[in-house]
Amino acid sequence: MQTLFEILHETAELLAINKPAGLVCHPTKGDEYSSLISRVRLHLGAGPGAHLVNRLDRETSGVVLVAKSSEVAGELGKIWESRAVKKEYLAIVHGHPAEPSGRLDFPLGKDLQSIVAIKDCVRADGAAAQTDYELIHSFERDGQLFSLLRVQPRTGRKHQIRIHLARIGHPIVGDKLYGHDEDAYLALVQERLSDEQKRKLILPNQALHARTLSFRWRAQEWRFIAAPENSFAEFSKMGLGTESNLVAEKKLIP
Repeated sequence: MQTLFEILHETAELLAINKPAGLVCHPTKGDEYSSLISRVRLHLGAGPGAHLVNRLDRETSGVVLVAKSSEVAGELGKIWESRAVKKEYLAIVHGHPAEPSGRLDFPLGKDLQSIVAIKDCVRADGAAAQTDYELIHSFERDGQLFSLLRVQPRTGRKHQIRIHLARIGHPIVGDKLYGHDEDAYLALVQERLSDEQKRKLILPNQALHARTLSFRWRAQEWRFIAAPENSFAEFSKMGLGTESNLVAEKKLIP
């Protein structure tokens, strides 16, 4: 039997999952294992409907929260709308940032020059977007320079982290839309990625991991933590101590 997903935490009302890279959140085509929501339905079986509270790009791994009822989904949706949720990502990028930390403040909007309909870009008339980053460590592989960053988006624009890091010259490793020739993204969708494109991308999926999700709900502080996949940790030579072994947490307000 195929493994559905890694469960971080589960109650009668909530399900926190560590979504694997390469899995879409909602069905496009394929069998019942081809999307996260279809796997959730297999896990829950008959009963109340499942609602994804947050979503991640196909190639981004990490914490996804599922509400097991429309009531809970509505409550949590209001928290997301109020921007009262703290998110932390890990990203492996090309190069070494000139500054060990900083805030990236670039407005984002639709990329009218791109043939890829979903692609956005930095543009003066775009929506405000801010991303904070902190260097964890830098390293070298096969003569190339890379860095592992801790990233916190202050706003929730589409592809925000990926666009901002590419803007300062440090695209995410494996990013097919903002890191290289955008034909790599079309090739992925059309299932025609060449060996040369794969070589340039280095990793099969973009190296972006949604590590932490924190928010206050029903007089409690909730914090879910997901370890990155082995391929991510091994490539980045992670020096995070015991963080890779952390599991979901729930803390009560005194």
